[in-house]
Amino acid sequence: MNNKQASLPQVPLRIAAAQAQPVSGDVTANIAKTVGLTGVAADRGAKLVVFPEKFLSGYEPGLIAGDPAKYAFDDHDARLEPIREVCRQREIAVIVGAATHGIGGLHISSLVFSRSGELIAPYHKQHLYSSETKIYRPGTQGCMLEIDGWRLALGVCYDSGFPEHARSAAVNGAHAYLVSALFSLKTGYHQSRIWFPARAFDNTLYVLLSNHVGTTGGWETCGASAIWGPYGDVVEQASREREEVITALLDPAVLADVREREMVLADFMAHGDEAASAYVAHRLD
Repeated sequence: MNNKQASLPQVPLRIAAAQAQPVSGDVTANIAKTVGLTGVAADRGAKLVVFPEKFLSGYEPGLIAGDPAKYAFDDHDARLEPIREVCRQREIAVIVGAATHGIGGLHISSLVFSRSGELIAPYHKQHLYSSETKIYRPGTQGCMLEIDGWRLALGVCYDSGFPEHARSAAVNGAHAYLVSALFSLKTGYHQSRIWFPARAFDNTLYVLLSNHVGTTGGWETCGASAIWGPYGDVVEQASREREEVITALLDPAVLADVREREMVLADFMAHGDEAASAYVAHRLD
């Protein structure tokens, strides 16, 4: 077991998943909703809140591809200032889904704001759905956030369907795996209820899903955002159709106990089967 794996957090951390429906193409309204729901999460004691995939524009691939200057973001986008401000005022970190653009083209990303309002380098979705490959480029490295001794790895939607993505996070020292997503009404609920408990139990990680409700980008979504414990059990779960914020307390004693009893991750690493993947770490304090 390497040093990252051996090092466990010492204090609890409350995190939140915000479940909501974005307004198609209305960036101003979606930023305002992000700010409002971040305030709700802070009122409930959360130090970090996660929003769904591409929440700031809606999923809307056609809109984004047709006018990326309007519907995608970069590091210096002044429209993001209200999110920065609520982070500073409430001392809460925010992870929110958005399309981003750079030299290499468009990405499906998680924008990361620290508790002081700093916009950290975004995480780019690494596993693209087939229809997404026509518009977006995949990311090439993972993102690990550090807050109050907890190491939190990020994923976006389809990333969570690939066991090696969460396994790589765990091997790189993650204690939790946070996923912004769009899971559909037709197949998504079934997928999420298989993938997320498996990612949690296989890697002894806390796992969070933030999903949409309603319709976005032509998809009817299934809601049911949730937080799973490291034994694969549901700690907290949202409804299938309402906008709401759920929170859970990540408990270092629970994490240590499960990792002591369930040895798959430790044995995987002891055999030298460590997943080789580049990770960039950022502090959110």
